[in-house]
Amino acid sequence: MTTLYDARGNIYAVVSPHHLRELGIALPETAAQAALTRRQWAPPAIAACCDWPEGSRPQGAKAHRSDGLLVGLFQDKAPFDLLIVNTDGSLAERSGNGLTIFAQALTDQGLTDPNEAFALRVHHDKTDSPSPVATYLEPAVLNGTLGFWLDLGTPTFGPGAVGAQAGRVTETRPTSQVQRLAQLDPRWDRSVFVRIGNPHCVSLLADPNELPDMNQLRAKPLHDSLTRIAFASDSGLGEGDPCPAGVNLQWAALEREGLIAARVFERGEGPTESSGTSASAVACAAWLTGLVKAGTVQVRMPGGTAPVRLQESEGKLERVSLFGTAQRMA
Repeated sequence: MTTLYDARGNIYAVVSPHHLRELGIALPETAAQAALTRRQWAPPAIAACCDWPEGSRPQGAKAHRSDGLLVGLFQDKAPFDLLIVNTDGSLAERSGNGLTIFAQALTDQGLTDPNEAFALRVHHDKTDSPSPVATYLEPAVLNGTLGFWLDLGTPTFGPGAVGAQAGRVTETRPTSQVQRLAQLDPRWDRSVFVRIGNPHCVSLLADPNELPDMNQLRAKPLHDSLTRIAFASDSGLGEGDPCPAGVNLQWAALEREGLIAARVFERGEGPTESSGTSASAVACAAWLTGLVKAGTVQVRMPGGTAPVRLQESEGKLERVSLFGTAQRMA
């Protein structure tokens, strides 16, 4: 059975390895093996679980009914392994909303203790970062809302952190100029590279009114140009410039103290209403450039607002946590 969950407008389909095998999809027994063979099973899995049933796609809707696919359970107790599959068939190292959704699915099935933290381990096939990527989640209540704090660890910054190619980026510290982005819009000439499980490029703007809207991000030719930048060079869609393995793109501007407005164009997916790890990367970039202080920062995206907790020690960003909630869809 495939179940859809919504986390701040970011929709994922959740499916068990057993169900995929029942559909005739040859998924290996372990998440580690499945990550290495994703080119064989991921496309039919996306078609079976994320595509609209024939004749049911609403007019003007996206090509897929979900933003990706979460594959688990590979075991019946923590730590739980899973795979985060983008709709282009590639694997993500981490997704804040995806992890929140999978945690909620586990809770709905009675597989977690509502009073105890637990670990999720995401397996992937990227060569520029270790696999699996572990995240600890703690059930919590924030402002009367039940959800999870995700411990995303310590971020790293700069072109080297995301595998950006030399000669395609001008580093000015703490920001960088990405040639392809600046050519699309001269205002997109001040970016911060952040790795927090997966790679991000946050372009900082002076005014929230300068942020691209979702219709602009979805419209040609901008969508195609951003795809060539964001998607990996081996995806068949992107060029991986400046990052051969691809990079998540964000645009952000300070709206008021402690609140940042942002837009997201995801590697392997495209424009999305919200993204938890993107929100975390935006908060980290804002901290690095002095737009916000450590503490809880709110990142507002079209799909909703994400609280991000920044913990600083001796002038360094020591730990980043994201609060997430998710609901099962009818």
